[in-house]
Amino acid sequence: MLFSSLTFLFYFLPLVIIFYFIVPKRFNKIRNIVLLIFSLIFYAWGEPKYIFLMLFTVTISYLDGLLVYYYDLKNNYKLKKITFIITIILIVSSLIYFKYTNFIINNINNIFNININIKEIILPIGISFYTFQILSYIIDLYWKKINVQKNWFNLTLYISFFPQLIAGPIVRYETIEDQLDNRMENKTKIVSGIERFIIGLSKKVLIANQMAIFVDTIFNSNNLAEFSYPVILLAILAYTFQIYFDFSGYSDMAIGLGKIFGFEFLENFNYPYISKSITDFWKRWHISLTTFFREYLYVPLGGNKVSTKKWLLNMFIVWILTGIWHGAAWNFIIWGLYFLIILILEKKVLKNILIRIPNFIKYILTFIFINFGWVLFRVNHLNDVILLFNSSSSITLNEVINSNSNIIFSIFLLPFAYFFSLDIIKKIDDRFINKNWYYIIKKIVIIGLFLVCITFLVSSMYNPFIYFRF
Repeated sequence: MLFSSLTFLFYFLPLVIIFYFIVPKRFNKIRNIVLLIFSLIFYAWGEPKYIFLMLFTVTISYLDGLLVYYYDLKNNYKLKKITFIITIILIVSSLIYFKYTNFIINNINNIFNININIKEIILPIGISFYTFQILSYIIDLYWKKINVQKNWFNLTLYISFFPQLIAGPIVRYETIEDQLDNRMENKTKIVSGIERFIIGLSKKVLIANQMAIFVDTIFNSNNLAEFSYPVILLAILAYTFQIYFDFSGYSDMAIGLGKIFGFEFLENFNYPYISKSITDFWKRWHISLTTFFREYLYVPLGGNKVSTKKWLLNMFIVWILTGIWHGAAWNFIIWGLYFLIILILEKKVLKNILIRIPNFIKYILTFIFINFGWVLFRVNHLNDVILLFNSSSSITLNEVINSNSNIIFSIFLLPFAYFFSLDIIKKIDDRFINKNWYYIIKKIVIIGLFLVCITFLVSSMYNPFIYFRF
């Protein structure tokens, strides 16, 4: 079930809100159970059988928490460590099996020219996200950064809470540890949450979906080399905006929904396309994932407080795993290595040169590198990258538009997509937020955006979501 679907907007969400707020505030445990039940329904809507996998995984982490807590009390650190390692292996093995088995077998077949037959394994929705949340709980508990959660229902709610279950942000347990039992819903937070949700919905429906029409027409073609360079460049630019407004829009909706029910999630995007370096970009893009890899992998490996050789190895491990996390395909691995190389150049080779380059030039160069990175991310096969840059120029932009009249609207939106990817609106909001006239105009705009979104959803069935495959 998509947040940007009529079923969610007019059936599921109203029912959750009604049942949740019917329960008095003092009965927080019952409210949590209401959220848990609806979260499980939300997940089971698309893949009922995989709800048992998620619950099994949660139960393993719950039992691990109790054992780690018990061994801590008994000062039995050997058994604590053994329990921790076994649990990590079980949780990670589940992710590897469902997400990477087909990829591994296919590569073994190709390398050794054999034919190992295996049934196609369907990837459970959101498994990468909820696995990382479970790992954050297990690791932080082992490091004594959080308290053990003795209530199975609360831990399951943390993992399965529907706003962030499917596509993040990756919410670390310490962020909402206290909120599970003590949180405050009020009119201000609810209104703020609704507004944030509508803004995210608008990003998704009015920009990302429209970009997708153009992008999918080009990238899903049987022969990318048939398109002229202007068509290819516009399609690459369109995908740059599609993935940003799709994913940041979903994060906005998740944060907004959390606010409605009293939860405060950390920001996941901070205008990444205003970055003046790739280093800065990765501080602004998918912040929860970047933070996860930094806190649980990069820093424990030694971070940058090691020799250059060890630092290079640490960076390699982090970015290989970042690429693999996004998908079981070679283009994602190459994508991770691509950003690894740029980051190494920025930090170690070109550091002194970059300081002297004007900010405007750094901004342009960074945006170009980001766009090419998204090519590696979007292509269906690595060979498609070669085809993209070996254009035969046989299919022009006019011919593409004639083949699908909706594409002209996608192209028309490109400058608007660029404008809204900047932080200009935020600066305006910060400046006039306390003005009554601005408050009224903002409310009218929010309501108008919601009505336009509904119009688009009613009139079009094209509603893809990029991060479902992760």
